[in-house]
Amino acid sequence: MKFSLFHVSTLLSLALLGCHAVTPDVYWKSMLPNSPMPKSVKDLVYTAGWTDEKYTMVGVGSRGVEVGAGTPGDQTDVGVGRGGVAVHTTHRGKPVCVGVHPGPDPFNYLYAASADQLKDDPNVALFFLENDLHQGKEMKLHFTKVGPTQKPNFLPRQIADSIPFSSNKLPQIYNKFSIKPDSLEAEIMKQTLNQCESKGIKGEEKYCATSLESMVDFSTTKLGKKVKAISTEVNVKESSPLQKYTIEGAKKLVADRAVVCHKKNYAYAVFYCHKTVSTRAYVVSLVGEDGSKAKAVAVCHTDTSKWNPKHLAFKVLKVKPGSVPVCHFLPEDHVVWVPY
Repeated sequence: MKFSLFHVSTLLSLALLGCHAVTPDVYWKSMLPNSPMPKSVKDLVYTAGWTDEKYTMVGVGSRGVEVGAGTPGDQTDVGVGRGGVAVHTTHRGKPVCVGVHPGPDPFNYLYAASADQLKDDPNVALFFLENDLHQGKEMKLHFTKVGPTQKPNFLPRQIADSIPFSSNKLPQIYNKFSIKPDSLEAEIMKQTLNQCESKGIKGEEKYCATSLESMVDFSTTKLGKKVKAISTEVNVKESSPLQKYTIEGAKKLVADRAVVCHKKNYAYAVFYCHKTVSTRAYVVSLVGEDGSKAKAVAVCHTDTSKWNPKHLAFKVLKVKPGSVPVCHFLPEDHVVWVPY
């Protein structure tokens, strides 16, 4: 089940004291002048109508979170979408899948997969072995597209920082976004907050970024300012069918350390970021049976010894923790940061 549209109707006013707004795209350019912003990130940045003014209002209206300078005609609508763009893959026959609904997250390596996750589902993140990344290798993949208007956008940092982001504040958060505490949306938001607050695996540095600026800051703090951001790019206008894709080439990125940021389901754009040092990243060129092409980002974890032995990856690949590198493609709206 995809993350459904929130029914929000109340209007919230917050004062942002005495600071001029710096738009997220301007902040990116100032911090990363030599690193182009991936299209998937651009799609989450709303820039129309933003000016260097004092922003005094953030509202939660019928179309989502609204941010403005106190003038109704200048409001910026930040919609709550129907889930992110997902990469669907199969390995050895029948698809093994993880749904976008309350439940374990495949990118949380401490979780144990449930029996329900080993069945067909339209939203899936599958794992494969590193030695599969070679020219001519065939994989069944399903790339889905969600339009920018269906995705929850980034809020400017000044506004994101003014909204509670803690499981201890759930009643307040639900109230601000007009979410019923017993609804599916409430459960998904609670799950995101719990993952953000949980401990990572040993040696992992993790952080949940509630704005583009904070994601940039975390990545550059961990890797330095000479970093580039890459994301999966799919050359299709609409969702392509589940079909066979052939690897045309796989380019390994030089660095053996990276920050990977996974898009989470929430009322506005939130990314679960973690730095790992036992990681290899690839950009994989793929062509489908119908001629559609993709440049998919694959991340290979060379040390899985501290993962949960019942993690989905080990069930799919029938390997043991720490035995071989485990890889997975990233959905289009996730981001990998690597030094250059």
